[in-house]
Amino acid sequence: MLETFLNVKPLYYDEIDYTRMPRVYKTIRKELKLPKIIHLIGTNGKGTTGRFLATALYKLGYKTGHYSSPHILEFNERIWLNGELVSYQILESAHQKLLTLLEKKDADALSYFEYTTLLAILVYEDCDYIVLEAGLGGEHDATAVFENILTVVTPIGKDHEAFLGETIAAIATTKLNAVRKGLVIAQQPYSEVYDIAKSIAKYKKVFFYKAEELLEEIDLVNINAVASQLSLAQYLQDNLSVAIAVLKYLKIEYTNDAFENAQLFGRLSKIANNIILDVGHNVLAAEQIVKSLKGKKYNLIYNSYKDKNYREILRILRPIVENIEIITVEDTRIEHKELMQKTLEELGYSYTTFNKIDNSKEYLVFGSFSVAEAFLKVYRG
Repeated sequence: MLETFLNVKPLYYDEIDYTRMPRVYKTIRKELKLPKIIHLIGTNGKGTTGRFLATALYKLGYKTGHYSSPHILEFNERIWLNGELVSYQILESAHQKLLTLLEKKDADALSYFEYTTLLAILVYEDCDYIVLEAGLGGEHDATAVFENILTVVTPIGKDHEAFLGETIAAIATTKLNAVRKGLVIAQQPYSEVYDIAKSIAKYKKVFFYKAEELLEEIDLVNINAVASQLSLAQYLQDNLSVAIAVLKYLKIEYTNDAFENAQLFGRLSKIANNIILDVGHNVLAAEQIVKSLKGKKYNLIYNSYKDKNYREILRILRPIVENIEIITVEDTRIEHKELMQKTLEELGYSYTTFNKIDNSKEYLVFGSFSVAEAFLKVYRG
């Protein structure tokens, strides 16, 4: 079974073998049918940008897959097909087929994400388009081995520095080196990303568009209308703009209703009248959260991985946080509670341990997919 097979693979690695996926893919490339692939790279906004785009393509008459990661509760959250999460029956069938294509040693050696990426390609073989979201990085990501028709670049910031580099320039270069045919780039918080994108596009002799260059006045009117209809926060509206820019590049006419039900769970999702949940976990995400929720105070249900700049994240969140409730997350990558408490005290936060929701208070759940998972398991029982 797929679940049993994946359970023995680690979800995360301290070191990554970047030669493995290209080598294994080469052995089965002729057996795979690749639809038109739109590759999403960046630090923030890949999930919602991809879901806006994939939903619109599907509603406009194209068979479409959207591959994203990680999942919150269920594995099939990663593999969306024609408007819904793919069934486990389809996943199991694709798994059995993939095992017949791969040599056993390769199937066993592939990481969780690498194997899942190949699995998704099999699920999507009858699609017209795949919106394929990179997991970590760009040029060395498992998703970068496939030919694509376009690279879409969402906002780039600092994250996963141990793998991608310590500076914005290093991170952007690693991500943007994945470009093949050309790129459409979202508005960037760091201007140097544009310079690097232009340089790489020139070197590779491919086209380069800023997303806003593809939008006309009528598109801006449509974006505002859809954002109002769906009650989108500003950063989600920005992601919608990028999706529409891609449709314009593809010369696909869209309608505003093509984006209905396109929001991805876990992105400023209001799961109760007094609870907002967001899977953001880096500085860029924290900045966008504050812009979106300014003017109110929340009890922050929070925890963080050791390798995240949680001190800076907590500093940024200060204007919208009344109190912090530290949620227990069973993961070896989570920061030690004593160090988290020390940081909170140094930043002047009051804190408790999360046990249950008090319906008289407003809550923001934030910190990572693991925090969201831990909270939902308690909240939903």
